[in-house]
Amino acid sequence: MSFRLRYGPGTEAVHDAMPTASSGSLSLALAAACEDPTGAGEPYGEDDGVVRTLVTEHAIAVVLIGRFTGTLTVLQLSYLG
Repeated sequence: MSFRLRYGPGTEAVHDAMPTASSGSLSLALAAACEDPTGAGEPYGEDDGVVRTLVTEHAIAVVLIGRFTGTLTVLQLSYLG
């Protein structure tokens, strides 16, 4: 099952403001997470199977896996420069 990507408040603006190469790497990581959300990232704190952390060279994203809604929501996004 592929998950549909959603952004939380303000996270899409951070992604849009990133340099092209960094944004592209994050987009690839998010696309992989949409295909396999549990396998694409690391647990965020305790492994509850719902919140994961995706790490690229220049960004860290915290995502919420919505199994019933089929969505992967970016809750927090930090650009590391």
